[in-house]
Amino acid sequence: MLIVYFVDFGVTQVVVPVPLQPYLGAFVDLGWLYYVYMAAVAIFCPNSINMLAGINGVEVAQSLVIAILLIANDALYLAPITPYPHPATDSHLFSLYFLLPFVGVSLALLLHNWYPSKVFVGDSYCYFAGMVFAVVGILGHFSKTLLLLFIPQIFNFLYSTPQLFKLIPCPRHRLPKFNALTGQLDASVTEWTVPPSPLIAAGLELLHQLRLVRVTKNDHGQIVESTNLTILNLWLVWMGPMKENRLAWNMVAVQVVCGLFGLFVRHRLALLVFREDNRASWYQL
Repeated sequence: MLIVYFVDFGVTQVVVPVPLQPYLGAFVDLGWLYYVYMAAVAIFCPNSINMLAGINGVEVAQSLVIAILLIANDALYLAPITPYPHPATDSHLFSLYFLLPFVGVSLALLLHNWYPSKVFVGDSYCYFAGMVFAVVGILGHFSKTLLLLFIPQIFNFLYSTPQLFKLIPCPRHRLPKFNALTGQLDASVTEWTVPPSPLIAAGLELLHQLRLVRVTKNDHGQIVESTNLTILNLWLVWMGPMKENRLAWNMVAVQVVCGLFGLFVRHRLALLVFREDNRASWYQL
């Protein structure tokens, strides 16, 4: 994919925000660093879909929301919304050729993967979906817009880093736990067989006070359990136990709200630091 980008585009310049242009100029050429960035995007997208997973339907549903919002973004560059000719038209048509079949396949899959699931997607679909997004974002030349639609996934990754880097014990599976008596899911926990260091304990205590984690202490005031650091568990900490399908719907709502906010940032708030939305560049032709 990066080789295709090098052959077909080879563009490694980025537009500098207006406040910095007197110091850096209108464009900065990142050279090989731009390819490092694109490689990071290609790695992040599949893994981030896979990390925000673990309940019926959530992998496919989050991917569908992202795909539909990307299609909406593509439509902004096509006639009659933006009159021809627009320099980004071909890139966004390329994106549509990938995303429209992807949405059709994912909708069919979601019918069988939604709670109670008859089909389990596993890593295969997560990596497939993530690479579809990486391909259209990189070869369509709108990777920054793509990342704005990954706000929940970015938060989930950053929130998980203490466990990913083993500062906090990380069990193999961090899925919400099922309570057979109530039929509901609750936040899963990691057990501290050895009490955490004073620094880690202070950090967990602060997160507990901020309601970003839930800790359990023994009679000596030592932390013996803390909830696993995923957005699914955090939502259950905030909202309390709930049915699996309700948790999935909540995650869909979070994805929609964050995605719409991302598009708003891209096409409206970005005008605070850039001269214009590039959708308007056709006026200059």
